[in-house]
Amino acid sequence: MGLMGLMGFMGLTLSSCSDEPDSENFYTFTGEMMSDYLRGREQFSEFTEIVQRAGLMDLLSTYGHYTCFVPSNDAVNVYLQERGLSSLSQLTDADCDTIARTHLVANMYTTMDMIGDRLPTANLLGRYLATSSGFDNDSNAVIYLEGVAHIYHELKDDSVENGVMQPINMVLEKSNSYISNILRDNPKITTFYAALQATGVINDVTSVDDPDWNPKAHEKYYYKSHTWSEVGWVPDTKKLGYTFFVEPDSVLEKKYGIAKGDLRALYNKACEIYDKVYPQDVSAPGHSFDNLTDSVNPLRRFVQYHILNKYVAGTSDLTPLEVNIGIVNGAVGIEETLINPIDWHPTLLPHTMIKVEQLTLKAYKGEGTLRQRYINRRYDKDYQIEGQKIDATVEKEFEHDAINGHFFYVDDIVAFSDEVQSKVQNMRIRMDFSTVFPEIIGNGLRYEGDMTQDDPNGTPDDSATPKNGRNYYFPPGYLDGVYFDEVNTHVVLRRPHMNFWSWQGDEWNLFGDYDFTFRIPPVPYSGDWQMRLGFCAIETRGVMQVYFDGIPQGIPLDMTKYLNSDLYIGDRFEIDESPAKYDQMTDEEKAEEQKLMKNLGAYRAPRSLFHFSQSSKSYFVGNERTYRRILCQTYIDATKDHFIRFRVASDGKQGNNNEFMLDYFEMVPKSVYGVDGDGDMEDDL
Repeated sequence: MGLMGLMGFMGLTLSSCSDEPDSENFYTFTGEMMSDYLRGREQFSEFTEIVQRAGLMDLLSTYGHYTCFVPSNDAVNVYLQERGLSSLSQLTDADCDTIARTHLVANMYTTMDMIGDRLPTANLLGRYLATSSGFDNDSNAVIYLEGVAHIYHELKDDSVENGVMQPINMVLEKSNSYISNILRDNPKITTFYAALQATGVINDVTSVDDPDWNPKAHEKYYYKSHTWSEVGWVPDTKKLGYTFFVEPDSVLEKKYGIAKGDLRALYNKACEIYDKVYPQDVSAPGHSFDNLTDSVNPLRRFVQYHILNKYVAGTSDLTPLEVNIGIVNGAVGIEETLINPIDWHPTLLPHTMIKVEQLTLKAYKGEGTLRQRYINRRYDKDYQIEGQKIDATVEKEFEHDAINGHFFYVDDIVAFSDEVQSKVQNMRIRMDFSTVFPEIIGNGLRYEGDMTQDDPNGTPDDSATPKNGRNYYFPPGYLDGVYFDEVNTHVVLRRPHMNFWSWQGDEWNLFGDYDFTFRIPPVPYSGDWQMRLGFCAIETRGVMQVYFDGIPQGIPLDMTKYLNSDLYIGDRFEIDESPAKYDQMTDEEKAEEQKLMKNLGAYRAPRSLFHFSQSSKSYFVGNERTYRRILCQTYIDATKDHFIRFRVASDGKQGNNNEFMLDYFEMVPKSVYGVDGDGDMEDDL
């Protein structure tokens, strides 16, 4: 496994793997390596033997940044007894390798960093360890792992030269079951599982890894983005997985009178919801209770909408990353006093998404809980729809994490109802490009590396474990619904940098004589929609022509032109990233400017987005480089797939090999963009 997600939750101390010691990332200097720690403490001798038999002691003798969760001898003995074994000699070398790698994470974490419901970095088996807070038998506040093992209060956070040692009272185990088996074995959710089986959706959630993916078949890719010479790797993995949101039996019975296991009652509820959304299918043969596996069956649609087409190991992956970096305490790049952090995720119900929202706005709190995450919530001046609260609980009794998926409890029915379709999702849909493609979150690539650190320029770090994290590039076939040829098109995801003019720090680049097509995310209903691209204009970039479903759209987009150029509104655009000058404009002036720019095919960047340094936030709305360009305005049939194509239109190898930037994508319904009265404007958030 490579480095994965080396950024963490709010309060995380930032660090990353390196081949050399870096004093700023160490908590103390002890002179010990992890290997010395293990060999020098008799109470951990049995785990030490396991590490030696796994062949990992040399790794723990070298410099790097690791966290080792160390089971005590008592914990190992209990583990052996539970397996019917009397000594370590009865474990195979493969057993030892699995145990050791389960307890090792390629990043440094103290207990203060373990605030979310999982560690941000996967262990050496590529699995995420669930975390939760609780109390030990002596009433000490402790961190629990996988809901069962806790870190010893008196031994926690023991620092060595290459990481942090966290002694624990039980051996950690991760389930090797499929997600469907974990759901089957949980007696709290028998009704949903019965529906999963009866509708045949259980057969659609069996994938684990792409067997044809071979990262060793691809060389590193060296490129230059703006003034930065960088290197990209292909991902180490191509995991395929699923995320479930499941109503417990108790919720279905208490709120809707659906008795445990009563599929007929659940089917009737599904009809009540989906007959309004798909009225054309009510009389279809597949609609009946006798045809639950049919694609138009309401119960099948009910189940499908509960499942994302990607593996999400914790609630923090469902919305933009929370950090505590200098002036930023919250979601990356989002002014939480103006908007709630939101991400959109496609489901297994064709042409639908769920909206996941972290509640931060006190003014529109309703019955919600601040900082918790909700599905299909819309609570504002126009609507008061609470949505479904996602439960991040890590249970001791039941597994939630499988080799190909994860599930969360929810406190109410999750459904693509007419209310969700026409009200909740009838809004501007903004997606960072790293959420447009499910493989990015599913393979832990979204927040790679340490965003507080820039890489050395001119000679990029192309070692196996670069100090600050990896950039990635993607060959044809890795990203679902994306089409291009490998000879002329290079697709790069640059890891986040907090000081880059990029929302959430990361950005996508296209290089070469590119011709790049991607399937757009689904819109909630058919109608007129406007597609927009958020990006940063820079003189090293190029020009491209956009197509929607094969039809060219307007004039080419020139990424060297700023908003204060003659192409747009010239020196009438006042530059100020505070953005005091923009805030001093009257509502009428803002509306007039927006109307003028809209006619020119552009919008200012949103008021709520920023990039940042240790000391200040720089808001995109006052930056002449960071703006939105209208890609097209067209009718979209919500029941079909649609594609946007970017084809190079530069004159020769313009700038850095025709460099083209994708930062974020907006799909905007006419109900939002179609304002045309005097003094009226689309909100600037």
